[in-house]
Amino acid sequence: MGQLIVIEGLDGSGKRTLAEGLAQRWRSAGRTVATLAFPRYGQDVHADLVRDALYGRLGDLSDSIHGPALLFALDRRGAAERIRALLATHDVVLLDRYVTSNAAYGSARLGAPDRPTDFPEWVRALEIDRFGVPLPDRQFLLATSVELSARRARARADQEHDRALDRFEADDGLQRRTAAMYRQLAEQEYLSPWTVLTPGADGSFSLPAAVE
Repeated sequence: MGQLIVIEGLDGSGKRTLAEGLAQRWRSAGRTVATLAFPRYGQDVHADLVRDALYGRLGDLSDSIHGPALLFALDRRGAAERIRALLATHDVVLLDRYVTSNAAYGSARLGAPDRPTDFPEWVRALEIDRFGVPLPDRQFLLATSVELSARRARARADQEHDRALDRFEADDGLQRRTAAMYRQLAEQEYLSPWTVLTPGADGSFSLPAAVE
């Protein structure tokens, strides 16, 4: 059985770049690696619906907190069997975003960490207990600053005609609260042990040691 490794962080924090670096490192060491990214836009109807909500195309669902969180969760539920199959045939399954992103962003939308909330436990009960998605073995948090993440997200939106900032990405206050929630969840070892990675002066990360 392989290890389920998750990379979490804000939009523009460098998740995709780190995922590519880790996958290359592990493959060079002779490990078999599979990668997935959530949400699975263009692959799962729930992911596509939540994207519509994030761009204000589903009426008042865009203002809901639990509604989009449920759609994110259903996207992962739809991928659970594939993840288990990949774990059975690979040494490492590496995910760009997973359950904790739902907990962090939903909590931040409710005003956390400034206001107490049980939203992370609601997400755990929904995704892990009820939907049965696999627990991660380890999670990496990319502690990129909110300012740098926002600049990268805006640059990506300018370069890709179909990648305009969604409501979450465009809300600076939400991004700051989400970053703080990620830190809190990592400190609490939400769902698994965590490794927090801080970027260097050039914004890049030193790759962590290969997972044993």
